[in-house]
Amino acid sequence: MENYTMEGRTYRYYGQEAPLYPFGYGLSYTTFRYRDLVLSPSVLPVCANLSVSVVLENTGLRDSEEVVQLYLRWEQSSVPVPRWQLVAFRRVAVLAGQEAKLVFQVLAEQRAVWAQDWRLEPGTFTLFAGGQQPGQKTRAPSEVLSAQFSVTGTARPLRGC
Repeated sequence: MENYTMEGRTYRYYGQEAPLYPFGYGLSYTTFRYRDLVLSPSVLPVCANLSVSVVLENTGLRDSEEVVQLYLRWEQSSVPVPRWQLVAFRRVAVLAGQEAKLVFQVLAEQRAVWAQDWRLEPGTFTLFAGGQQPGQKTRAPSEVLSAQFSVTGTARPLRGC
């Protein structure tokens, strides 16, 4: 195999074509609402980590679990990258009518791109938080929140951080 780009070979690189059963697809016995997505800091140096918090509320009548998923999208990159990439997830049990505040760390290495070696690049990124992939169409509705953050500095090899 000589072509390692994975373009057209895995759902992460299909372009606009969505997979039949994306990660997180399924039904729930209750409903959830996401709110208060906070990225800190919203502008960070190229080697820094990002802190993310989101509130998950069980708005249904049953106790249930939700798999909270965080996806990252590069708004501009010097090399081809996935449409979005799963960077964190957590299964959370929430009682009916209750809420939980979740805190995640998105590491700098999760923003690295492959350009003959792993590199970190400055630019604008979008982070998605929800119970499914961004833009997913399911029978059970689940919100996906999004927020942008910026990375400043000059591109550098990941091992240089």
